[in-house]
Amino acid sequence: MPNKIKIFEDTRIRYEWDEKAEKYWLSIVDVCAILTDSDYQTARKYWKVLKGRLANEGNELVTICYQLKMQSTDGKYYMTDVADTEQILRIIQSVPSKKAEPFKLWLAKVGSERIDEMVDPEISIDRAIQNYRRLGYSENWINQRIKSIEVRKALTDEWDKSGVMRGQEYATLTDLMSRTWSGMDTREYKQYKGLKKENLRDNMTNTELVLNMLAEVAATDISQAESPTGFTQSADVAKRGANTARVARKQLEAETGKLAISRLNAKNLGQLRFSEAQENGEE
Repeated sequence: MPNKIKIFEDTRIRYEWDEKAEKYWLSIVDVCAILTDSDYQTARKYWKVLKGRLANEGNELVTICYQLKMQSTDGKYYMTDVADTEQILRIIQSVPSKKAEPFKLWLAKVGSERIDEMVDPEISIDRAIQNYRRLGYSENWINQRIKSIEVRKALTDEWDKSGVMRGQEYATLTDLMSRTWSGMDTREYKQYKGLKKENLRDNMTNTELVLNMLAEVAATDISQAESPTGFTQSADVAKRGANTARVARKQLEAETGKLAISRLNAKNLGQLRFSEAQENGEE
């Protein structure tokens, strides 16, 4: 079966990638089989009992349980209960198993760290820097990436003041700006780089990060000068700001004779240890 994802050492579970939602749907029965060291039929019965218990506890996971057709060991396709990553982690918490214990400890650690970050936001920045270093990002790239977070925050503060709604309207403006300066919306840009759930900015070259920041800085400055109200006016400001970066991108490409937008991502750049030769050699 081609649609399998590695989890729990060498064991694989069935999954489907949801292009629209940008998330993986994983087979719940497969996860239960791994955690309980049981065969498929036993795992099905286990999940049925567990689902009933979760329902009695008022767990929303059961009421929103999703089903997809997945290929079974007999080669046929059957409707199968699936869950996304967050829901799978919730299920793991409810399974008394030695294999589940490392995940439970990890979740507790992540939860504790998140609380620490809420008390002192600077911790999250320091942790991000350490994570980027551990993944092999260059110091120059890390500095650009951290600056891009500050720039993005300034822009979203302007959107908040203008009455732009978080969620869909944020996403729409972000797509508008990306399409204006790069020629692609966020999803198309990620597809261009061969990404799925990965963060787009974490897979940008230095040049791409700078151009994206230019778009957001320009939009922020225009917004502060004009004080737009509502989504429509903010969209106009966002597009004009992003156009500044589009002009800069076109000028740079004319000067170098090479594309400023790169297909390179974290994986095929050896964890983003950039060299100017690699970036400038992109076709």
